[in-house]
Amino acid sequence: MPFSIATWNINSVRLRMPLVERLLLENAPDVLCLQETKCPDDQFPSAAFRKLGYEHIAISGQKGYHGVATVARRPLEIVEKREFCQKGDCRHLSVRVNAGGKQLLVHNFYVPAGGDEPDPEINPKFRHKLDFVAEMNAIRADHDDNSGSVLVGDLNIAPLEHDVWSHKQLLKVVSHTPVETENFEAMRKAGDWVDLMRLNVPDEQKIYTWWSYRAQDWETSDRGRRLDHVWSSSNLVPSFGGYEILRAARGWDRPSDHVPVIARFDLD
Repeated sequence: MPFSIATWNINSVRLRMPLVERLLLENAPDVLCLQETKCPDDQFPSAAFRKLGYEHIAISGQKGYHGVATVARRPLEIVEKREFCQKGDCRHLSVRVNAGGKQLLVHNFYVPAGGDEPDPEINPKFRHKLDFVAEMNAIRADHDDNSGSVLVGDLNIAPLEHDVWSHKQLLKVVSHTPVETENFEAMRKAGDWVDLMRLNVPDEQKIYTWWSYRAQDWETSDRGRRLDHVWSSSNLVPSFGGYEILRAARGWDRPSDHVPVIARFDLD
């Protein structure tokens, strides 16, 4: 049974709803996980999603900042809206969805960006980011014969050398510092998560999902980073059918600085 899940930091769902509509009409993922929705729950554009056939909606939003939402063409069961670091931020949402006879637990995450200064002693935002990743160790890739887990989202860390345009130049830049990347990979492995975007992809191949607004010509300079991720429990790996990074979306009208990633599975 074909099953697809998309993840996208939309950077304001109400502002960029036309882009979301285009994604859904052109690609029709079964599940879409959005981050940085910047929208309180009572103002989420649910009617627009339902009109497009995405009648099942789970949201955890707040005014002006953060926020995550998961919408689907099939029933969703909200499992948890976990608070991290006692901040009251809306940065996590997990739902359960049936696909191919399996109950999939889908985690949707928006990890803090961490500010500009990579020193937790002088930058509270960076300390928050490190603490958030540490708490993510509690999120495990639970699975059995009838269930599996998927974790997607804007995790705001590019962990590997070729997840950034220049490993050497970004070692002291937030999102690619050693303290971030090492803790991030340790957390992923401790939870038994599989990094699906790097599965069967050569280590030296560049993968980007984000290009800064600061670049005058993002496409020509191509100074990207892989900040958006798709992970799964090990039992879903045989069913993984690949993924697509919709790079072209970075050039759409009034775009997000992130682009959608769509992962596909063929579940028995």
